[in-house]
Amino acid sequence: MKRARLIYNPSSGREQMKKNLPYILDRLEKVGFETSAHATTGKDCAKRAAKQATERGFDLVIAAGGDGTINEVVNGIAEQEKRPSLGVIPAGTTNDFARALHIPRDITEACDVLCNGRLQNVDVGKVGQDYFINIAGAGTLTELTYEVPSRLKTMIGQVAYYVKGFEKLPSIRPSHVTIEYDGKKFEGEIMLFLVSNTNSVGGFEKLAPKAYLDDGLFDLLILKKTNLADAVRVVTNALRGEHIHDDRVLYIQASHIIVHSEQDLHLNLDGEYGGKLPGEFSNLHNHINVIVPNKKLACFQTTTNESFNFNN
Repeated sequence: MKRARLIYNPSSGREQMKKNLPYILDRLEKVGFETSAHATTGKDCAKRAAKQATERGFDLVIAAGGDGTINEVVNGIAEQEKRPSLGVIPAGTTNDFARALHIPRDITEACDVLCNGRLQNVDVGKVGQDYFINIAGAGTLTELTYEVPSRLKTMIGQVAYYVKGFEKLPSIRPSHVTIEYDGKKFEGEIMLFLVSNTNSVGGFEKLAPKAYLDDGLFDLLILKKTNLADAVRVVTNALRGEHIHDDRVLYIQASHIIVHSEQDLHLNLDGEYGGKLPGEFSNLHNHINVIVPNKKLACFQTTTNESFNFNN
């Protein structure tokens, strides 16, 4: 019998995870998992719990919460030689990674994916000693995700990010950076850069429209120095995926990226604080197996047909 460890954030989604815990565990038990749960209590708790589950030989580790919870779980298993499969139950504010994988936010439907889905190879990003599975970036706008108070996110959801964004817009200043990517180089003033593994970033589902999760490449997006009005226009175009044709935007695919900054820039990794630049980003090709909906998804170049064999 396979073993599953559910790592959940009890405060995510207006505490929906805590309320639905018996249902989730029952669903997993019915399809053949010996299941246990761990409630996170603070920073890095999910990472430690995921590492421990890996060391104890669990077959499946489920991250139930927002993108921050998923990031910690990935950091707990990505560095291990023998890695469990990853399951996701989205219960956060934006749920970028789950959105990219087409995993429904509804808990019943998310459990349907866990119980009836298939395994898919997924790339993982690494910078320094940290891992990310969705997005890394730096610049004033990327700092919004970890500046928004948890209570505000719980109360008003994704609107909290927009509130904080409008508050910061007048103070946005460019930064001078040098970015090397697969033997090429960009140097100049930018408003932000994003190293994306998926097409879903900050609720924008077309920010990296050419992204695949299994191609061994990052989608590097650089917003060059611009004024406030043009920045707003670029963001508006990003809703339709048309920003990549703008002269102020550089959109590149690369597997290895190095970024240096003259200013003090803070990294954002899957919406969490990731330290300061400089940073060297490497794509770990097909590093983790994730349970995804049992259908062909546009976010993958290659579709695997391996179902999770629950009872062996």
